[in-house]
Amino acid sequence: MNRQIPLEKGEKKLINAWAFYDWANSVYPLVISSTIFPIYFTALSSETKTIAFLGFDFKNTALISFITAMAFIIIAFNSPLLSGIADYIGNKKRFMKIFVYTGSLSCIGLYWFDLQNIYVGMAFYFFALIGFWASLVFYNSYLPDIAYPEQQDKASARGFSMGYFGSVLLLIFNLSMVMQPDWYGITGTEGEAAMKAMRYSFVAVGIWWALFSQYAFYHLPNGNNNSGKVTKDVIWNGFQELKIVWNQLGDNPNLKRFLPAFFIYNTALQTVMLIAAYFGEEEIQWGSNQEKTIGLIVSIMLIQIVAILGAFLTAHASKRFGNILTLIVINVIWAGLCIYAYVIQTPVEFYFAAAGVGMVMGGLQALSRSTYSKLIPITKDTTSFFSFYDVAEKVGIVFGMVMFGTIDQITGSMRNSILFFLVLFIAGALMLTRIPNRSGDPKIT
Repeated sequence: MNRQIPLEKGEKKLINAWAFYDWANSVYPLVISSTIFPIYFTALSSETKTIAFLGFDFKNTALISFITAMAFIIIAFNSPLLSGIADYIGNKKRFMKIFVYTGSLSCIGLYWFDLQNIYVGMAFYFFALIGFWASLVFYNSYLPDIAYPEQQDKASARGFSMGYFGSVLLLIFNLSMVMQPDWYGITGTEGEAAMKAMRYSFVAVGIWWALFSQYAFYHLPNGNNNSGKVTKDVIWNGFQELKIVWNQLGDNPNLKRFLPAFFIYNTALQTVMLIAAYFGEEEIQWGSNQEKTIGLIVSIMLIQIVAILGAFLTAHASKRFGNILTLIVINVIWAGLCIYAYVIQTPVEFYFAAAGVGMVMGGLQALSRSTYSKLIPITKDTTSFFSFYDVAEKVGIVFGMVMFGTIDQITGSMRNSILFFLVLFIAGALMLTRIPNRSGDPKIT
């Protein structure tokens, strides 16, 4: 099919096409990372809670933590490399397509995930994770190409909204398959039909992701007007930018103090988000498998919905009390939630924990990013600074997942790992106290 006349930068149709990729890809983090796959994965090994892998017996939740950490090591290394290519290559859409199709096909491949094919299954999980995060590098780099500065905040928010609604729609459909498999002609005993429906859900995610990406691919430009030659300088440009940012931290003491605090508490935050469903599946006393499945999915949806309200309330609080003080308070609340999570047993208690997590999850993410943006020197390259921020986030995930998996593997209980998060949130709050809330830096308001 021939392309139509290219859309001009700033056109509503082009911005909508860009934002529509959020509709396409957001089903992956919601269905695969947060809900259906964690339930399916833990159900596979519900008898022994252990999985033989590479000659060792791993606790199931510890194994998935280590595999996730390995994937994020690759992502953390590749993010600046891909950013450098995205900045200079003439056809970055081709790279984006490669990772989209890698991720979507890997999601479809999860249909064959079982203990007999554990290596193949883990490979599909691994590459789905890499495909999702790597595609976002190119997707995010398109924003300055399709929207003018005064349009970018609204365009980004539109993408978030479309992603939220699209992913929830598919999750509801997948939930109906799992809970009422006979509606869709899925046969077998109650347990067998539910597991089969979960595998169909993975296929649905892959098809949804690839199919709805086509609208964005159709309208997005190929890239900038560079020659398209990937030279050594282009490949390593992203790492050079990180080095420049690192060298500039000494000139900005507040930024230098903020980044270690962010790394500490964000490590706990991101790890909690990745393991929440596994914790609920293993540590909460559900009445039946059906109640557990419904309860976990409802909990994740509750977290997402409440997170929107939490982000709004946090923004309001930061205007009144200052960014740093608000971040300190949120970290203290997170520490309290860790103590609460350590002792909860019942589904109702888990729902309360989910609501609490949602209230401070979105707020901590949004306020951390905006605080960082205020601390960046105005005269410096913001793209380089946010690339540094992104890598710090990914390295934190690696550290958090490895520590979580190690504690889980050694002690045999995910609850003990919660105490590790408690320490990180308290440490993050204490480190933030070294930064002036208002008077020391007028930008932090």
